[in-house]
Amino acid sequence: MLQAHYLLKPTSTTPNELMKIANLDLGPHPVMLAPMEDVTDPSFRLICREMGASLVYTEFVSAEALIRNINSTTRKLFTDSRERPVAIQIYGRDPEAMVSAAKIVEAAQPDLLDINFGCPVKKVAGKGAGAGMLRDIPKMLAITKAVVEAVSIPVTVKTRLGWDCENKIITDLGPRLQDCGIKAITVHGRTRSQMYTGQADWELIGKLKADPRMEIPVIGNGDITTPQAAADAFAKFGVDGIMIGRGAIGAPWIFHDTVQFLESGQFSPIPTARKFEILRRQIRESIDRIDEYRGILHIRRHLASTPLFKGLPNFRETRIRMLRAESEAELLDIFDEIGRNYFDDLRQNPL
Repeated sequence: MLQAHYLLKPTSTTPNELMKIANLDLGPHPVMLAPMEDVTDPSFRLICREMGASLVYTEFVSAEALIRNINSTTRKLFTDSRERPVAIQIYGRDPEAMVSAAKIVEAAQPDLLDINFGCPVKKVAGKGAGAGMLRDIPKMLAITKAVVEAVSIPVTVKTRLGWDCENKIITDLGPRLQDCGIKAITVHGRTRSQMYTGQADWELIGKLKADPRMEIPVIGNGDITTPQAAADAFAKFGVDGIMIGRGAIGAPWIFHDTVQFLESGQFSPIPTARKFEILRRQIRESIDRIDEYRGILHIRRHLASTPLFKGLPNFRETRIRMLRAESEAELLDIFDEIGRNYFDDLRQNPL
């Protein structure tokens, strides 16, 4: 069934409408996968690219752990050529460590290096890294400038509106970060104190984009969970690109729907059977990448978040069993049961 919500005219591909980060051409109205810890692993990134994501980001990488050659951290630098374009994101609070880490990342040959000045969690921001840098702007700028000067690949920044509601500084901060030499900025429309609560404030993102001083792309992030929300972000706030985070967890097909909608003003949802197959693929590839037990633990977040199972009647007990399953066989048996019990198309044509 086609769904229409004509907010944005079909996009053209004339050169002046293409978004570029340095020499990286992302086309008109790019839709990107946000970096998310324990979510944006290689398998998920590749699926999102196949679904239409213009650019994907790794999980964030600790600069300190990277320079200490911690295996679990260095593994995050692995990217598949099929993912490209792909960005690797680093975070830290020590300028020297950030420079050293940036050079290690450059050797891994991503298309972009992104600096995380936006992570709000206590173990990161509370130690002065991530969004914690919003309380020490001189240090943030010094780190940004040092990283830009240390590597030859394009450097970008992801941050928030400010530390708290009394200090929404992004409209002043954006041009200053630009002056450090970054090639794009992504703004999550919340403060650090908000974490992920409340609604993202896109008005300030739009204000930054409208600032005549801004010459680099401004990418908006926050609460993009539908194709319509993506179209609104472009049409109302003029951003150069949007980034989808939590809206993609358990639903990588959001990129398929959103890209279609931005191109034509309507989209044709992916069939239920295909969505089931995508989740099955995530389970299989998560297990192959790690092992059965930890792979299933890793994928539970996607299964808990997927909109595919939202609103199913009398689903609570099945959901609990699904999220407690400890083997691939048990989990896939539950998937078969869900298909038979809740979806007519799968009942007639089982996977």
